[in-house]
Amino acid sequence: MNDINAQPHSLRLTFRHATPSATVSNISQRVTGSTMDVEEMIYTFFEVLIAVSCCLGNMLVILALWTSKSIQEPTFSLIVNLAVADFLVGCVAIPMAVWWTEECPLHSMAVCVVVLLTLVSVLSLMAISVDRFLRVHIPLWYKRTVTQRHSCLVVAACWLVAIPLSFAPMLGWYNDDTLSKSVNSTITCEFIAVIPMSYLVYFNFVLCTLIPLLVMTTLYGYIFCTIRGILRDKPGNGAQKKCQRYLKKEKQLAGSLSLVLALFALSWLPIHILNCITYFRGKNDIPVEYIYVGILLSHANSAVNPVVYAFKIEKIKTAYQKLWRQYISCGEINKGSQISQTTDNTPSSNSDANNE
Repeated sequence: MNDINAQPHSLRLTFRHATPSATVSNISQRVTGSTMDVEEMIYTFFEVLIAVSCCLGNMLVILALWTSKSIQEPTFSLIVNLAVADFLVGCVAIPMAVWWTEECPLHSMAVCVVVLLTLVSVLSLMAISVDRFLRVHIPLWYKRTVTQRHSCLVVAACWLVAIPLSFAPMLGWYNDDTLSKSVNSTITCEFIAVIPMSYLVYFNFVLCTLIPLLVMTTLYGYIFCTIRGILRDKPGNGAQKKCQRYLKKEKQLAGSLSLVLALFALSWLPIHILNCITYFRGKNDIPVEYIYVGILLSHANSAVNPVVYAFKIEKIKTAYQKLWRQYISCGEINKGSQISQTTDNTPSSNSDANNE
């Protein structure tokens, strides 16, 4: 330890919980003793609960859509991509945030991973909204042109765009002042001393979250207005009735996906607002309880989506039911049949013994 402290320019990150919110970095300065221990235990308990829910729920979504072949449809391929990002939040991002030690020099990478998964989720939601817009605005062209291959290219583009943007802090977007002050000395720095709040506020929030949310809200508003206007007309011939049935299904699916978008906004806006307050006020005096709640809400979004899919999207609900019948019910039936066979064999054995 003494050898490490003797090295010039060495930095040790003390960012305890690796999340896009740099405000967490001051928790250890303002809360001490047993109170901190209790709050960390409660926080860790809910993080573990959310992580397990993320993994199980989103794995179920991926498995259900994969076995039902619905993944071949462009929209559901994008939903699977969103489920993969949510699954990684539970099995990678949350464990990195909770269990890595404070002295680990890779906390910045943990934060970048969370930003990566958040950005992939935003881009997936954007792709889904554009997909719904095209399906309603130009349905004939959409059916004739858009295929699963196109959706796979979009999924790849989401990850290829998100990776360099989210890892910008590790590629040079950090505070030079911290390094300049570390000449011939060792400093124990917090995350906000290395990664500027300008990255979290202007880049991560405004550019990569707020603007896409506004664009997606506009697209869904256009979709609902268009469908409502068409459905007001009374159906005439068979073609018009078929068109209205098609639009009703599209409206229902768009409503379900817009609910996913609304929950994403409600889950992530609190922690971003806390970052903005910290940045523009120039000091961090936000109660630690608010910070913990903001972090938990942002992570909980990844666990909520599978529940929304199950209750609001008919194809995914049907895939869940098929999966249940195929693996769970069949197992119970096989077990019951084995018990009945055993019961049937027992009297015959007894009768054979009596005959002897």
